[in-house]
Amino acid sequence: MDFDDSPAESTFREEVRAFLKGHLPADLSGKVLGHRRLHKEDFLRWQAILLKRGWVAPAWPKEHGGTGWSAIERGIFDEECALAGAPELPAFGVRMIGPVLIAFGTEAQKQHLLPRILDGSDWWCQGYSEPGAGSDLAALSTRAEIDGADFVVNGQKIWTTYAHYANMMFALVRTASTGKKQEGISFLLVDMTTPGITVRPIITLDGEHEINEVFFDNVRVPRANLVGELNQGWTCAKYLLGHERFGAARVGRAKREVAFLRRIATERIVDGIPLAESPAFAEKLARLEIDLMALECTSLRMSVAATEGAIDGTEASLLKLLGARVAQAASALALDVAGPYALPYRPADFELNSDLEPVGPDYSGPLAAYYMNLRKITIYGGTDEVQHNIIAKARLGL
Repeated sequence: MDFDDSPAESTFREEVRAFLKGHLPADLSGKVLGHRRLHKEDFLRWQAILLKRGWVAPAWPKEHGGTGWSAIERGIFDEECALAGAPELPAFGVRMIGPVLIAFGTEAQKQHLLPRILDGSDWWCQGYSEPGAGSDLAALSTRAEIDGADFVVNGQKIWTTYAHYANMMFALVRTASTGKKQEGISFLLVDMTTPGITVRPIITLDGEHEINEVFFDNVRVPRANLVGELNQGWTCAKYLLGHERFGAARVGRAKREVAFLRRIATERIVDGIPLAESPAFAEKLARLEIDLMALECTSLRMSVAATEGAIDGTEASLLKLLGARVAQAASALALDVAGPYALPYRPADFELNSDLEPVGPDYSGPLAAYYMNLRKITIYGGTDEVQHNIIAKARLGL
């Protein structure tokens, strides 16, 4: 089911589609639509194309390089990009640290860093989780002691996505130990080339090097890199997590995956008939589509509420919960369709135009790794359990 656009929204949607048709490189969309591996240069190439059009940061204010679009228009843009197979830019720069700097940064920080986020000069990573502070983020222990004009940082971060690519990190550090755990935390911007930083890879279940552990050994960070007030970093952290979770519905990606499922189910023959004609499969697909319809309706309703300023923050948690469930269900159903052809793990299958002889249909090679990679989305940005607690506390008074 598609929800009708207004005339103005229809015109805008057609503008986005025309842009994607004329400017999205076929090799990039081929990687996305085929669940192939994307590299840093792929993201930067697409970002450069968006920058030329002025569409890198749709949610930013126009005075900082944003588009001035409404929440509905931003949703249309995200959906059409996903359906066309455009790479989704890593969230850490545009969607996360950018809004924090706009809200809490100094004028000097904004003037220097925001243009570098827009043009990709800086590649950011997020220094939040620690071995003893994941879902209980306020338990973090990485310390920053003031020494003259610098902070001196010691400690460890973990699950740091793209730290091996990044030249900048935004990090939560403990600058005081009194009061509640949420107090005494500060928000720092760290140059990843600073002496004393060590990045070590963590290889995930799908065989990818996407995340890392990062160690700080007497790392000197200028006090000018403090965002917001000293010991008030938890305010920045909550603001940032709201932006991260609000984008987690990914309705466009879910629609793309459902279309993919429909296509491959017509190609896969089981017991002499296309799998798409199997009543058991049709029931599973229908359930997924109903959940997707509910997700889209909820996302649209919350987008309108956000435009009217009528949200309280729990909406982001709800969208993250629903979006993650739909995405994982779609990836699991894709494995059902591919069957035994999805079992082999061959890294070359994740590259576009691999020289390897395919084991099964061309689409099947990357599916198991894609499925395993998506297991993380009910953990990062706050686990499902954390989201349930946020909703229960804010909406149910529990």
